[in-house]
Amino acid sequence: MPWEYSDKVVQLFMDAVKGAAGTHMGEIEDPDGYGEHGSMVCGDTLRFTFRVEKHPTDPTRDIITQARYLTFGCTSAIASSEALCTLLEQERKTPIEALQVSNEDLVDFLGGLPEQKIHCSVMGAEALQSAVADWASKRGVDLAAIVPDKVHADEDEGRVVCKCYSVTEPYLRRKIRELGLRSIAEITHALKAGGGCTACHHEPGGLQDLLDEIWATSHETDDAGQATAAETHDTAGELSPFQLGRRIETVIDDSIRPMLREDNGDIELIDIKDNIVYCRLLEPPGGCPGGADRTRLIVERQLGEEVDDRIRVIAI
Repeated sequence: MPWEYSDKVVQLFMDAVKGAAGTHMGEIEDPDGYGEHGSMVCGDTLRFTFRVEKHPTDPTRDIITQARYLTFGCTSAIASSEALCTLLEQERKTPIEALQVSNEDLVDFLGGLPEQKIHCSVMGAEALQSAVADWASKRGVDLAAIVPDKVHADEDEGRVVCKCYSVTEPYLRRKIRELGLRSIAEITHALKAGGGCTACHHEPGGLQDLLDEIWATSHETDDAGQATAAETHDTAGELSPFQLGRRIETVIDDSIRPMLREDNGDIELIDIKDNIVYCRLLEPPGGCPGGADRTRLIVERQLGEEVDDRIRVIAI
């Protein structure tokens, strides 16, 4: 079932993948700040770079003038990254001020996100913090003395709780408190942890134990959280080959083909074998080098988001 996105999220995503004027997808060469967050293992990762207008005497008064991102995430990740770059540039924030931009600010800017996609806004805020830490190191700024609550680079290393998504205990403890997460379902929506095999939900030292310790609650089985996590991990194995094919065809007809045709491209479905979709991608005349592979990734991302995240697209 397709996610319910706001008009603003859809527009930002469409503009970004087309490379429209004023969008921010890309990377700054020799940036003043560089940061990454996420993992290719879970399919969401974000690289964030920015450039500053340097103050002649006080580096804490540097102004962010340009921000860019690269992400292998979904519609929400791209829209959240666009929102982040826009807020930083339009408000001419210093890197220190930028640390106050939260994932809630990004969600508000976007007019909301589906609950299961909140982790995309968290990813942008975390990548920004990493980039500001890099800027501070280069400019000789002691972040720990100015904003100690925003310095986490070394603190998040530790025992891995969610092995599916490589999420550590220190990171979980910090984000549970920071975001006020009260259930396994909320952790999965905000951080993706627990959304895979679910083994970390109730094992010793797992998500429920962390929640109980942090909030001093009684140990209760989170059936609703387990059900929600299962719903967010919809897989092709739950569909018959016929149902999978019909769903893929529907997404191509309703979402992907109209998007490609706006840029004078098109798609022809050739075959479906297990989780592999074979298709012919028709590129617009005079398309840029590498455009075909970029289009394939867009198609794969859309099918992964609306049908199953294990689908892979092969263009023939």
